[in-house]
Amino acid sequence: MIRSRNLLLGGLLCLIVVAGALVSFLWTPYDITVLDIPNKLQTPSLQHPFGTDHFGRDILSMIMIGARTSLAVAIVAVGIGMGIGVPLGLWAASNKGGWIDEIIMRGNDLVFAFPSLVIAILITAVMGASALNAIIAIGIFNIPVFARLTRSGALSLWEREFILAARVAGKSKARISFEHILPNVGNLLIVQGTIQFSLGILAEAGLSYVGLGAQPPIPSWGRMLADAQTMVSFAPHLAMVPGLAIITAVLGLNLMGDGLRDLLDPRIRVVRQ
Repeated sequence: MIRSRNLLLGGLLCLIVVAGALVSFLWTPYDITVLDIPNKLQTPSLQHPFGTDHFGRDILSMIMIGARTSLAVAIVAVGIGMGIGVPLGLWAASNKGGWIDEIIMRGNDLVFAFPSLVIAILITAVMGASALNAIIAIGIFNIPVFARLTRSGALSLWEREFILAARVAGKSKARISFEHILPNVGNLLIVQGTIQFSLGILAEAGLSYVGLGAQPPIPSWGRMLADAQTMVSFAPHLAMVPGLAIITAVLGLNLMGDGLRDLLDPRIRVVRQ
């Protein structure tokens, strides 16, 4: 029952964020490229439910477009992490103790030594600040996360009877990894994917906050927080609204990940029953 509530509540919060992002492709209450200086810093009202910023732009419209920025960055970054990290983890597990395993794991340690923010600074120093470079930075940091998780899950399966039977049947290590190992670690990857998704949203907001993420005129929740920091005392809604948007997205993904973990992990399901 608890896991069902977490999954449903998390799914509902995520649905709100995703719906706002999708609707923004077709419609927003106001055009965010139009400045309305006479109506700047308005408090929430019927005309502007979340108020306006220091340029008179509608904050609700910016939140909706900012949602698709955050989701796009997180989706692509997690996709990069899974697309590269999972095959590396499977490859390392199939060569446990060998030089391939050692090189992959030491490479993971090297990437882990540099936080995503540091990687982003290095990338933007060469290529310039942009949403694309933020995606690359977050994606690179996700690779060792999925590689380690896949490897640890796969190692426990390589000595199982059905894997030994597949090896006796003459199947190659690569074929066994993708036909038998990967489906059995899929639940771990799904749960970790939701967690990394939420961390990707936080990372994108953090990078945008320091000017390394999406650049104007593209709205970003992190940059909205950065713009609001000098006006919190007389216009607190400028910081509260994007802050609540980030909290909603991250909380929803974490609750959904927790619910999926309990739903997909048979050991937890048996204990709670």
